[in-house]
Amino acid sequence: MNAPAAPQPPAARPGVVQLVFKERGALYAAYISLFTEGGIFVPTTRSHQLGDDIYLLLTLPDDPQRYPVAGSVAWITPPNATGGRAQGVGVRFPADEKTRLLKARIEELLGTSLSSNKPTQTL
Repeated sequence: MNAPAAPQPPAARPGVVQLVFKERGALYAAYISLFTEGGIFVPTTRSHQLGDDIYLLLTLPDDPQRYPVAGSVAWITPPNATGGRAQGVGVRFPADEKTRLLKARIEELLGTSLSSNKPTQTL
């Protein structure tokens, strides 16, 4: 009699990262306007590879809605990065209509601060 096959572990699924921005300054420091589709810096100590899928739930300042984003890791800031930058990953937004509207909403919130020279956690 053969023993039943051991169940296979499920494929690793990326977790969901919730980011809550209560202030415009924090959103400015994390937003990546250099990506055509937009993107966001996610502070994390978890190990990621370029191209990894990452699922975000974003909450913007003064906005009760949570925005789901299925992005991908486009750059990695390692621990002890120069300039005192936080460890984490830059997540590129997907090129879809829902995320295009999110990008427009973020840029509307940030307004003229998008052209500021203030340092950010991004590129």
